[in-house]
Amino acid sequence: MSAKIILMTAALSALMTGSLAAQEMKGMDHSKMGTPTGGSPSTKGFEDANARMHKDMAIQYSGDTDADFVRSMIPHHRGAIDMAKVELAHGKDPEIRKLAEAVIKAQEAEIADMQAWLKAHGK
Repeated sequence: MSAKIILMTAALSALMTGSLAAQEMKGMDHSKMGTPTGGSPSTKGFEDANARMHKDMAIQYSGDTDADFVRSMIPHHRGAIDMAKVELAHGKDPEIRKLAEAVIKAQEAEIADMQAWLKAHGK
């Protein structure tokens, strides 16, 4: 995976996570919140992807660091794929659309590697 993709994925994740964490700390009911852009389809897509990712990352930890890492990273990577698909559905910038395609390809490959590791190790 290129450094640019890693940095962009990390930045998007941090941005989305930071926003969600700030709202949760205020005790807001997210299901009834309006969005700053008036509920655009892309905002809804990003919010849905972020909520799904965080729900799926809330695993039952086993104490096996390797397995817990992999089991947490799979939904994290799926979240990156979901966000990239929102970009492809709504984004306009050709460079960012190309980056979204690269994110999907890279994250799908890494998910396959992690699933194979879990299977090989009986996890």
